[in-house]
Amino acid sequence: MPTRKELGDQGEQQALVFLTAQRLVLLERNYRCAGGEIDLVMRDGEVLVLIEVRLRHSDHYGGAAASVTASKQRRLITAAGKLLQQRPAYRRYRMRFDLVALSDLHATPQWIKDAFRA
Repeated sequence: MPTRKELGDQGEQQALVFLTAQRLVLLERNYRCAGGEIDLVMRDGEVLVLIEVRLRHSDHYGGAAASVTASKQRRLITAAGKLLQQRPAYRRYRMRFDLVALSDLHATPQWIKDAFRA
């Protein structure tokens, strides 16, 4: 039985394959800082896209999309600020936060563009 980390890694890989097929370009994976983590940092044309990947096998508590709470959004916004401080080249792009929600590893990902704003 896979661990939560292994399942999370598989979900991120599935999201990456899906988004790359949509012509997004991977810049970084699993950016970590003291304030939080950004699963995927990608470019969509002239837009820097910071992507949270959520895998939930059950909709019992609202499913994958509902699991990105206000607290999680604040951590992502904090991490985005630190990313932009550490990578000045990224500042030239407009930025958006997207969510890729997976109900399982075999389902088509649900891609929510501009899921929330800073």
